[in-house]
Parts: sequence; structure tokens; C-alpha cells
Amino acid sequence: MTIQDAPRAVFTSPYQNSVADYWNREKNPVNLRLGEVDGIYHHHYGVGDADWSVLEGPEDSREERLIRELHRLECAQADVLLDHLGPIRPDQRLLDSGSGRGGGSLVANARFGCSVDGISISQKQVDFATEQAAKRGLSDKVQFHLKNMLDTGFETGSFDGIWNNESTMYVELGVLFAEYARLLRRGGRYVCITGCYNDTYGLPSKAVSEINAHYICDIHPRSTYFRELAANRLVPTAVVDLTEATLPYWELRAKSPLVTGIEDAFLTAYKNGSFQYLLIAADRV
Repeated sequence: MTIQDAPRAVFTSPYQNSVADYWNREKNPVNLRLGEVDGIYHHHYGVGDADWSVLEGPEDSREERLIRELHRLECAQADVLLDHLGPIRPDQRLLDSGSGRGGGSLVANARFGCSVDGISISQKQVDFATEQAAKRGLSDKVQFHLKNMLDTGFETGSFDGIWNNESTMYVELGVLFAEYARLLRRGGRYVCITGCYNDTYGLPSKAVSEINAHYICDIHPRSTYFRELAANRLVPTAVVDLTEATLPYWELRAKSPLVTGIEDAFLTAYKNGSFQYLLIAADRV
């Protein structure tokens, strides 16, 4: 944590403390083993057609093949998100909000050459990501901070782009998008990829409730995203339903040695229509 971060309160509720504690304790192999493939540690799921041939071949190398394929799919998801940020120049600045162990920030810098700030309420994640940036000699371009995404303390209009990758289910969207409207310059782009429950299904399904309990989060209905974006001067420019595209990742993960017990809930929720995997891109007007 830098000196400029220190005076600002990071946690504003017992719930936020519990989320930070969860991620400070987290040592899930499905995150760590995949990151060991190439040193890029993501904290999200994957999209695209899976290479099912990884299930074939010698048994003694099957686990390694599965891990590499799952990592390829999660890297493809990160690429899809960054594609929707639009053209970013090296002199511009991005915010990775809910940056996890820093993989997305490092990938964004490698693609655009720009400065990236990552924020998390987990000190363990911030320390891990900071170390990864230092190993690559990027400490001056990619920096990580212990901050609350609802009240970051960054200067108004200081970012050209902001993204959330599977982290909006931990916060109140109205407060979050108000902060992003403040942080983004006019014409700046916001992108999120998120799981949301389908309003037409009714209330959250049993499977969605299981996901909430597993990650101590509160998955929002699809409609809330669009209502709160509009209320905060963020106008959608693209909406992509990635539900079908993420199914191969979950089906392959369910056959891997890295199962966490939540795979069936995701597959059930996606297939019964109660849950959707969306990408939303919006411009600050």
C-alpha cells in the first residue's frame, strides 16, 4: 500500500471485510495452477470452443494438458474484454477494478503499452500482483493498490478506460457506476464481463443461490446493470451474450482435477436459462 492510499478507508462494512478475508485466504488451484502455465494469473472463467483432445493421450500428462487448455480459454476471455475497450494509446491510462492477482492488468499493458492501475480489497492479491509486475520490470507502468472500487480516491477524469472482470457481484451497482462516471474522462469506455441472473426467470434460481453462497457474493439481475448504467451517464455501445461461449470451459473444468464443487451449479444455471454470462461495453457521455 502506498502512502497516497493509506489515509482512505478501504472497508466500509463488515461484509467488505468478509470479502477481503475470503480472497486473502484463497489458494484455489484452479487459479494458481493455470497461472503457472505462463505467469499470467487470472481470476475469471473462459470462453470459446474447447480442444477436447486434451482428454485423450497419455494419462501421466493428462492433467497438464487440461490445465493448459483451461488457461487458454481464460486468456481468450481476457482478450474478448480488452477487444471492447477500443483503441488505447500508450499515453493513456486504464483501471482494472477488482484486479485479482494482476493477470488482466499485465495483459492490457502488453497489448496497449499504456499505464494500468489495478485495485483490490485483498492485500494478499495486491502484494502478489505487485510482485508479478516487478518481475517483468513494469513497476512504473502497472501498479496495484489496496482500494475500494466504490470509493477509489483517484482523481476525477483520470482514466481513459475501466473494466470489471467478474467482480461487480460484490458491490452495489449504482454506487459503483457513479464512481466510474467520475473517474472516466468524457468519451472514456467502461467494459464488464459478469454473470447475472435472468429477470425473465423470476427470482434467483437454486443454482444461482448456490453460486452466491460459494463466493459470498450477490449476483445482480440483468436489468439492474442497464438501469444503473443509464442513471450514471454510461451508454451501452455493445452487449454480448457469452453464455453459450462459456459452456465449454465449464464442461471441461468439470472433467479436470481442479474441480471446486461449484461446476454443476454453473452448468445447471446456464443451461436452464436462469443465469447469463454478459459482456457490456459503455461510453461515458
